[in-house]
Amino acid sequence: MQGMNPYSLMFGKKPKEYIVRPLQSHEIIENFTEEDSQQQIYIIMGIRGCGKTVLMTDIANQIEKSGDWKTVELNSALDMDKTLMEKLYKDNEMYKFFSRAKLDLSFFGIGVHIEGEPPISDPETAIEEMLKIMKKHNKRLLITVDEAVNSNSMKAFAGTFQIMVRKDLPIYLLMTGLYENISEIQDEKNLTFLYRAPKIELAPLNLGAIADNYSKVFKIDREKALEYASLTNGYSFAFQLLGHFMWEDDLDMDIVLPQYKQYLEEFSYNKIWSELSQKDKKVCFAIAESKTGKINEILSLSGLKNNEISPYRKRLIMRGIVNGNEYGMLRFTLPLFSEFVTEQKIIENN
Repeated sequence: MQGMNPYSLMFGKKPKEYIVRPLQSHEIIENFTEEDSQQQIYIIMGIRGCGKTVLMTDIANQIEKSGDWKTVELNSALDMDKTLMEKLYKDNEMYKFFSRAKLDLSFFGIGVHIEGEPPISDPETAIEEMLKIMKKHNKRLLITVDEAVNSNSMKAFAGTFQIMVRKDLPIYLLMTGLYENISEIQDEKNLTFLYRAPKIELAPLNLGAIADNYSKVFKIDREKALEYASLTNGYSFAFQLLGHFMWEDDLDMDIVLPQYKQYLEEFSYNKIWSELSQKDKKVCFAIAESKTGKINEILSLSGLKNNEISPYRKRLIMRGIVNGNEYGMLRFTLPLFSEFVTEQKIIENN
């Protein structure tokens, strides 16, 4: 195909061709932006490559278009409270407000000391004062955290956030994360409030929407586009990956498919597999070997009893690897993942 490839191989970067998730976007934006907002936190969960980061970024960009909002992105591996103070203070509009209010953050190496004003020496107090000033000027703050992990910094910030919400300050939090990482964070003794936070679990993309995209971009009929879309199983990264190689190789599927399979494994599946326990993998081996996908057959192949398999079944479903929506059935949600698992069993047995 001619021109710049509109599909991206990079995780998290919003590509030119993008399948929107209107229901999820609308829910979060509407709840955050309503005049008397009752919800100040949302957590977007899902497997690697399902589109969490792109959705979060798209929502943040839409919210920021309003002059009433400031957005700050934080990294949960760094000192989040200090980073928040620094980024807010460096915002040109906010700096004017903070200066007029004689906010002294020189203790943290931010700004200059103000004569006659005691410098604030506690991060939580500093953030509270900044938010009070923002509230006075009818400003709201949206914090985004991509792929949150259970770090000391994340725990400290989550505690600060909870206090700011209780004090009715205009702070909002939109996080993304893997199921296991979010579970670890909310299991912390002082952070159980996160259990009550609404969670958006990203389901596969609509195959019809993917087909419409492929039909438009590649100028092919809908039947052929649906055939290609079905190769992705609605997995967001697979949609981008397949589109990228179809563009590069002019829809020559003999060339496209081997590359598609290799990139799925190297850029996504190897990492997903490495994070599974041995029992998780044992259940996956059984699902891949099963001819019917029925739980009874999977139990027999795995050698596990019904009460033994339940926690691993639940975890694989929550991680987005397995679909358990159909009663008595378990199937992989990811494209070509069954073949990948079968190959891993052969490798482990040799």
